[in-house]
Amino acid sequence: MKIGEAATASGCHLETMRYYERIGLLPKPQRTRSGYRSYSEDDVRRLRFITRGRELGFSLEEIRSLLQLSGDPRLSCEDVDHLARTHLAGIEQRLNQLNRMARELRRTIAACSNDRRKDCAILDALWLGGTNAQDRRARLHSSVRADPKPNSRDRGSSCDRGSSCATHLLLVDRDDLGAS
Repeated sequence: MKIGEAATASGCHLETMRYYERIGLLPKPQRTRSGYRSYSEDDVRRLRFITRGRELGFSLEEIRSLLQLSGDPRLSCEDVDHLARTHLAGIEQRLNQLNRMARELRRTIAACSNDRRKDCAILDALWLGGTNAQDRRARLHSSVRADPKPNSRDRGSSCDRGSSCATHLLLVDRDDLGAS
């Protein structure tokens, strides 16, 4: 079958198929006398395997390993299991990070007064960002004590509400989340 037919049958875009050929995930197909690529059912099955692996978030190198492991029926499933468990642990770690970011962003948005830009908790959280929450709180408190008027460096972090202001609370919440 031609590349367009193989792309349709596998669910893989034809440019992606060409890329997989270049990097060796998909063997170079036979060519017709007129020079067209000619794909077999095995090629389509392999493309479906690759596409499904990508849908599950496996890297191309992980898929390469899985293809090698699937190519030898004498091998144990232990290596496949290990690779899948490692991949799942990475996904769960990224989900935890994304959930922490979403909670922080929700709190920042909720703390925003939608009043004036100089009082914006969202901008304060971005301008006051740093390596960790303790450093950010220290910078915030030192800027409040040093200069009660906002300047371009601290973008309005000075406030007369102290630790009850939304920016202060945001920084404490971020520290409680374990983010750095």
